[in-house]
Amino acid sequence: MTDRPAPEPDQPHDLVGIGIGPFNLSLAALAHNIPAAPDDPRPLAATFYEQRPAFHWHPGLLLDGASLQVPFLADLVTLADPSSPWSFLNYLRTRDRLFPFYFAERFHIQRAEYDAYCRWVSEQLPGLHFGHQVDAVRWNTERALFEVDFTQLDRDGEAEALGRAYSRHIALGIGTEPFVPEPLRPLAEAPNVPVLHSADYLRHRERLLAADHITVIGSGQSGAEIFLDLLRARPEGTEKIHWLARTQAFAPMEYSKLGLEHFTPDYSRYFHALPESARDELVPRQWQLHKGIDADTIAAIHDELYRRTLHGGWPDATLTPGVHVRTAGRVANTRVELHLEHTQQGTRSRLTTDAVILATGYRERPLDALLGGLDPYLRRDASHRPRIDDQYRLVLDRNVTGHVYVQNAERHTHGVGAPDLGLAAWRSATILNNLTGTTPYPLPERTAFTTFGLTPNSPRVPAQAPALIPLSQSV
Repeated sequence: MTDRPAPEPDQPHDLVGIGIGPFNLSLAALAHNIPAAPDDPRPLAATFYEQRPAFHWHPGLLLDGASLQVPFLADLVTLADPSSPWSFLNYLRTRDRLFPFYFAERFHIQRAEYDAYCRWVSEQLPGLHFGHQVDAVRWNTERALFEVDFTQLDRDGEAEALGRAYSRHIALGIGTEPFVPEPLRPLAEAPNVPVLHSADYLRHRERLLAADHITVIGSGQSGAEIFLDLLRARPEGTEKIHWLARTQAFAPMEYSKLGLEHFTPDYSRYFHALPESARDELVPRQWQLHKGIDADTIAAIHDELYRRTLHGGWPDATLTPGVHVRTAGRVANTRVELHLEHTQQGTRSRLTTDAVILATGYRERPLDALLGGLDPYLRRDASHRPRIDDQYRLVLDRNVTGHVYVQNAERHTHGVGAPDLGLAAWRSATILNNLTGTTPYPLPERTAFTTFGLTPNSPRVPAQAPALIPLSQSV
């Protein structure tokens, strides 16, 4: 490993992206070949770093037949630029698959196909550097630039060389990480204990199927898909599966057309303008907008359970909502004992199982370690979270003239649409319009039929109320 090389003094980047998931990949695709500024015709100089060796999108959950929960139009670019060469339809064209897709009549594509599409973009798009781990970001006051230190990794993930880049702006797209509830964390972190997060499901699927009894924890789409996959693979009458959830029901996702308008730019703007206390109260109550289960998946589970009753008896599968795990431990080194509590009944029980799959979702990765060098400049809210403005920029001290844009780290300021793929292109276009000071991507002013709040100038009564007719003059 060598010392960090001195940067090229005259070659700062306009934008350095940290992380290459779908959101920063969208930003990179839309940043390709746009002008750097209104008075600067050169292409925007953007580079992106990712510590993984290649693009992969939730590889542990690419189950056969599992579909995206958003239409294919929610690709990396289309909702900002339908003519982009990086669209999903152009990907199909390059693969000679447009007519098969046309006749398939699929509005929601499979997850594996979305992953393949994103990998195609990542392999064709210039300026992406995989195997590069960003270690620190600082503000260089003398040069008025961000300083980005990174480590170049070899194929085994070992440090190979150190590097440094300078940039006028930063885009953070480091994504989320699997969330493991505290009572189960020691077991999940221990070696050779059959407790794993759903993010690793496919890698361990065969070993899980060999377990005598399996428990799935989590009420969302991932938990439902894993339960259905296990159910279909287990013998009738001896399924031996428990499915547990904290929510009061295995509830369908809100998928009405007006309900989906919570994932529009209009709602993001409305949510951002709310007081911090109102936003914090609202987010947990909206769980069914993004943490429910697709209705088709619920129907498929019920159909599979019902099919197993056709010859009498019930499948050995237990589905219990309203339950949380109080504590957990190992039994005889090979089994797991879960101590459960039912929220409504107030009752407690124990469940002994051979394997536990935690479909407990993801949490935003903390930014503090990466942005430690910017902490003196960072403005925070009452809960010590970074403040983020309506252009997706961290609110920094005025002495920092560059911007740090964030992707999928702003649910507390922009609402439930932050992790939604359907807003990826619009958010990327917003960032690039702001960064360049021009409008390479003109965006619509209105995107929803719903008016989410009363604007300050909107009248609460008609401007000209009809005149009242005295009773004595009525006919």
